[in-house]
Amino acid sequence: MDHKSGKPIKVSELIQEKKKSKNFNQTFEKLIPGILLGIAAISILTTIGILLTLLTETINFFREVPFLDFFTGTQLKPLGENAVFGVLPLLTGTLISTAIAMVVAIPIGLMTAVFLSEYASEKLRRTLKPMLEVLAGIPTIVYGFFAFTFVTPLLRSFIPGLEPTNILSPGLVMGIMIIPMVASLSEDAMSAVPNTMREGALALGATKLEVTWKVVVPAAISGIIASFVLGISRAIGETMIVAIASGSSKNFTFDVTQSMQTMTAYIVEVTGGEAAAGTTLYYSLYAVAMTLFVFTLVMNLLAQYISRKFREEY
Repeated sequence: MDHKSGKPIKVSELIQEKKKSKNFNQTFEKLIPGILLGIAAISILTTIGILLTLLTETINFFREVPFLDFFTGTQLKPLGENAVFGVLPLLTGTLISTAIAMVVAIPIGLMTAVFLSEYASEKLRRTLKPMLEVLAGIPTIVYGFFAFTFVTPLLRSFIPGLEPTNILSPGLVMGIMIIPMVASLSEDAMSAVPNTMREGALALGATKLEVTWKVVVPAAISGIIASFVLGISRAIGETMIVAIASGSSKNFTFDVTQSMQTMTAYIVEVTGGEAAAGTTLYYSLYAVAMTLFVFTLVMNLLAQYISRKFREEY
């Protein structure tokens, strides 16, 4: 009996409705894998599209500029009739700024992770970790202006020869920006180490410091190293901080007090200029972008390899 209409319900009608519902559910279940596959394929297809675009335009660039001249040239003068395209000034600027950033981020990030994982109480950890991760939410352009308007003048009071735009200031600020990434990932890796290992070491007479550095850190080393490598990738790909604070001088030098340009800053400069499509300057944008793509890809693959090689299962 249907309670709403008061009419009797036939068993055959119930069976038919059940079959329709079952058929619909079965059809929907068959469609779900295809829908999910399509959604998952979006990122793959996007990457393939980006790679094909970079490859096509990069090949056009190397038709006009020899491959060896590009990767071994120490001069980059993209404008004028006698343009010279050597990527080494951009590579040194990128690697030096990354090295400075990691000198700041690795020790501070690792020490922060050790404190949060091994020494801080649960209440303190829940308070400090979100505060630390706020740094990751600050726009990079804010970091860039902070480096240019505050850090550089501060450093010039201690280093008289420091230029108004230099690679030291943005490198230090990039390190501050990367600290939350290193600290958070390393803390997660150390927190995943079973407490039984800590308790066993303490029962054998080890101190808290010995347990931290001889038991916990070695057990979490895969995650810690992966956080370092991902931090390096983040520094290599940083754009706005170096574009604002490091200047646009394409100097091939290892002097951190001088103005230098990174690969990302060069891309910003070219795209913001008047590079006509089809010119060598226009194609150089894609050659530099392809070099940057390979750098970041290698770093991500290295992070995955290290994680698999040193991972410990409990």
